[in-house]
Amino acid sequence: MTTQRESWSARSGFILAAVGSAVGLGNIWRFPYTAYENGGGAFFIPYLIALATAGFPLLFLDYVVGQKYKGAPPTAYRRMVKSAESVGWWQVLVCSVIGVYYASVLAWAGQYTLYAFNQSWGTDTGKFFEAEFLQAGSGLDFTIVPHLLMGVVVVWAIVLFIMYGGVRKGVELVNKICIPLLIVMFGIMVVKAISLEGASVGLNAFFTPDWARMADPKVWLAAYGHVFFSLSIGFGIMVTYSSYLNKNANLTGSGLVVGFANSSFEVLAGIGIFAVLGFMAAATNVPVQEVAKGGPGLAFVAFPQIISTMGNAGTIIGVLFFGSLFAAGLTSMASIVQVPISAMKDKFGWSHKKSVTVVGGVLAVISVILFSTKSAITFVDVFDYFANNIGIVLGAILSIIWVTWFNRPIMEKLVNHINAISSFKVGTIWVFMLTVITPISLIVTLGLSLQSLLKDGYGGYPVMVQMVFGWGVVALFAIGSFILTKAPAHASHHELNKE
Repeated sequence: MTTQRESWSARSGFILAAVGSAVGLGNIWRFPYTAYENGGGAFFIPYLIALATAGFPLLFLDYVVGQKYKGAPPTAYRRMVKSAESVGWWQVLVCSVIGVYYASVLAWAGQYTLYAFNQSWGTDTGKFFEAEFLQAGSGLDFTIVPHLLMGVVVVWAIVLFIMYGGVRKGVELVNKICIPLLIVMFGIMVVKAISLEGASVGLNAFFTPDWARMADPKVWLAAYGHVFFSLSIGFGIMVTYSSYLNKNANLTGSGLVVGFANSSFEVLAGIGIFAVLGFMAAATNVPVQEVAKGGPGLAFVAFPQIISTMGNAGTIIGVLFFGSLFAAGLTSMASIVQVPISAMKDKFGWSHKKSVTVVGGVLAVISVILFSTKSAITFVDVFDYFANNIGIVLGAILSIIWVTWFNRPIMEKLVNHINAISSFKVGTIWVFMLTVITPISLIVTLGLSLQSLLKDGYGGYPVMVQMVFGWGVVALFAIGSFILTKAPAHASHHELNKE
């Protein structure tokens, strides 16, 4: 006998959770800088084209696979195409690795929210972040840093508390609280930021189109790459979330709402971030490009530095900025951890509590061991690069090829299923995008990533670090997905659910 699968309280619960997953740390620190680096205002054209030709097609595929076949990725793919279960496990393992390091960055955001109240990072924010906060040393150093340990433990305690609540009382509830809170906090920050002296300098840098950059293929690859990572597609989250939808849910309507909500927040983030960078540029009389930094450097070095120059206004902006980072990260973290929990429940017939305890416990222990140390930033950087640029991209390629190239009759079933229940109909154009445009863009992206890695390595890290924590993680995806596919399953896992 199988237990009844959980469900969202309403379609709005699913949409809110999907938006919560899509809107994460990357929207706030990754998109503004990516747009600025790749042509400013001109980047929006490749970005929107990537959203239309690859983002939405893959998002719709994730939705229909999860909703039709009612399972986390391994179960859903297996019920659709028997040989595709390993693709699902690949995506589950990618999610697990992302969860392990994401918790660490989330802990930093939480701690910096507290630091912002009295701007305790001082005047040299770079030195504070690296030498005092992370206590980063040279080479691999597994010495425990007490406040990092405390931060990671607290984050996992919050995340596991949410996960024990299940889909409705945990994941859905935290999104109902955090998403409105995020919008309010970040909205206030943006209003405050655009009123600062020099804000227009930053906004000009962000929006001024550099049309010549559109001829550069790297700009288009950056657009496609960002859309995949930003929408949480191709690594199991949306398959899992949509598996909790009822049988008549409006899939494409939900997808369009989620996609445009995510993009709107990214543009809002760009306005807020670059208004503040413009203030800094005007105050120090240096160009915006010297102030602007991407990635963690923007959040934990450049932003605190700017906040320190603002007096009382800086305290408000600092608390709102890091509070927003934490709220956005928490909803994404819940979606990431839900994937392996749901997969283990499906495969082995475990109870919800057992799945949360075993999966959450294992991920939390690995997270604490690696990310409470003086090498935390190294692990975050290496894990993030290999999981995103190889793990997610290859997982998305495999899911598309297995379904759309090797099993073409399945596509007709999926099109009919979507159109029977959705407001926005799909057809030949969707199939063309999914079978041609999306895989080509992904394969080119992956090829260039591999070429760069094999030629130059990554980040100047020692070869051993890259082999163990970079390529080793990719090997884990491959070996782990093979082992988990072959593992004896609970009886209900083998029930086919084809309509």
